[in-house]
Order: sequence, then C-alpha cells, then structure tokens
Amino acid sequence: MSAAPAGRQAPVTPELIMQLGFGFWASKTLLSAVELEVFTVLTGGPLDAEALRTRLGLHPRGARDFFDALVALRLLDRTDGAYANTAETDLYLDRGKPSYVGGILEMANRRLYPSWGNLTEALCTGRPQNEAKAGGDPFAAIYATPEGVAGFLNAMTGVSLPLAHALAARFPWAGYRSVIDIGAAAGSVPVELALAHPHLEAGGFDLPPVRPVFEAYVAQRGLAGRVRFHDGDFMRGPMPSADVLVMGHILHDWDLEEKRMLVAKAHAALPQDGALIVYDRMIDDDRRENAAGLLMSLNMLIETPGGFDYTGADCIGWLREAGFASIRQESLVGPYSVVVGIK
Repeated sequence: MSAAPAGRQAPVTPELIMQLGFGFWASKTLLSAVELEVFTVLTGGPLDAEALRTRLGLHPRGARDFFDALVALRLLDRTDGAYANTAETDLYLDRGKPSYVGGILEMANRRLYPSWGNLTEALCTGRPQNEAKAGGDPFAAIYATPEGVAGFLNAMTGVSLPLAHALAARFPWAGYRSVIDIGAAAGSVPVELALAHPHLEAGGFDLPPVRPVFEAYVAQRGLAGRVRFHDGDFMRGPMPSADVLVMGHILHDWDLEEKRMLVAKAHAALPQDGALIVYDRMIDDDRRENAAGLLMSLNMLIETPGGFDYTGADCIGWLREAGFASIRQESLVGPYSVVVGIK
C-alpha cells in the first residue's frame, strides 16, 4: 500500500486499539505453550503436528491452530510440516537449560493472568487482587509452602538472568571485592556475577525459607561454598555489609516510606566508598515512553498493598536523601534502568 500523498493526512484506523484490546490472545497462547512445555519437548528435534500433539496430550481439534499460531507469533518455525523451536525459544524456554526464563512466565500464567482480570476493581478500590485482597500478606502466602517458595524464586530467576548478565558486563567490578544481592531469590544475580568475576566474594540475602532453593541453585551452577546465603528480613532488621549491595525488583514492592527506609538501611550497611545498585523497570521521568514500567506499576497495584514503580529521578532523590554522595543513572536492558549510588 502506498503512503498518503503529500499534504493528505493518513487515515485514522482502529488497528492499534484492536491490537491492544485483543493482546491477551497472543499472551495466553505463549503462556499455555510454556505451561505445556512445548519448547522443552521440541528441544529433542522437530516434530510434525500429530507427533507433537501426541507428546503434549492435546485434543485434535485445536492443536494445529495452536502450533501454527506459535509459528505466526515467531515462537516456532515450521519446515516441511515439522515444527521446531526458534533460536530464542530454544535458548530461553527449554526448562533443561540454565538460560531458561520461563519461570516468570509460569508465574504470570498461574498468578498474574487471573488477578489482572480484576484490574478495574483494583483501580476503583486501590486494593490488591491476589491473596492480599482480604487484607492478607501476599508474600506470606507465597512463602507458606515449599512449592510456593520454589515457584516464586524460579520466576525471579527467569526475569533476573538477562539483568545479571548486563550487570556483570557493565559495572566496574574490578574495584570491589564483595557483593551481596538483597532479596536474592534463587541466586541468579550473585551466581552470574561470581562466574564473570572470579575475584568477587558474592552472596545473597533473603528470608530463611529461601536457603534450600538458593543453595541448590548455587550448587547446580558449580559454585557451592563460594556464593553464600545470608538469611534475614530487611523489613525488620539491618542489611548485611559488603562493598556493593544490589537491590533489583525490590523497591517497587513497597510504599514510599518503606522505599526510603530500605535505601537508608542499605546506606548504613555499606562501607565508605561502597556502592548501592538499584535496578527496576524505572518509568521515564516524563512518564510518556516506558509503558513496561507503567504497566509494572499497575502490576504492583494488583499484587501489593502499597507498592508502585518509580522514575529514575525519584530513585536518585531517595539515594540523595539517604546520604549517597555520587549518584548516576543509565539504561540497563530493554525497559530496565539502573541507579548507582556511592557512599
């Protein structure tokens, strides 16, 4: 189709509106594919539609449309009737690979997808729509069972791995000897930092129920005894001390005063010239461009009693209030930004 002639305005269409309005179709197709382990099954090699359907235990009626929808969404390839993973899905959605990021998608499917159906109610009431809807603590519910702990921690591994790689490459680690990730979950960030920088003494700080999952993950990556777990509760006690503290996907869980408290605790725990690294999907200062950050903030409305995402300028202000002397912000990966404060 040719462009509109000079001086004539392009026609206004509802295409973007419709694409957004039905975006859940594509999203749920991917989430169901992860749940069904489509990409893990195809790691063994291409399969035709009937063989793949049989392996997955699907009914004949929708299977072919499901597989071809994944092809159209650029999540599978199809050659001579045989389906195969793309380079991206082979690397990131095969459960058997350490690069697997599907844990966060599993949590999106299991927890977030149903809760987001109540976004309108959340906007009208200001109340979360998960276990905290009736006044409970969502983290207490997640950590109530070993299965809940493992599922949540695996989700955090999925979302943190690309960020850990970027941090390992971008921060001047040669000038520091130790690092502790605050709210470390399974340990993907300290593990990747330790693998990339053998001189670092790396560790993770989290609630006591996290220890078995953390230590198993560290051992699986060949770092048992080198990457240490520190247990504690940063909402009730001090943070551990290291040359560098990392806080990723932490501040956005909490309300404004709690955010300020956590930054102050980090400042108190650091030695002179120590560094605090904060990363999140920080909203652009003009609040116009980073839709991922703004949508994540709505997710905090759904998921937490008082959490919200924030701009880089907000974060810089909190670090300045806490006493950090030198502060900088830069982009990290995709919609993520990092703020670094030096004590």
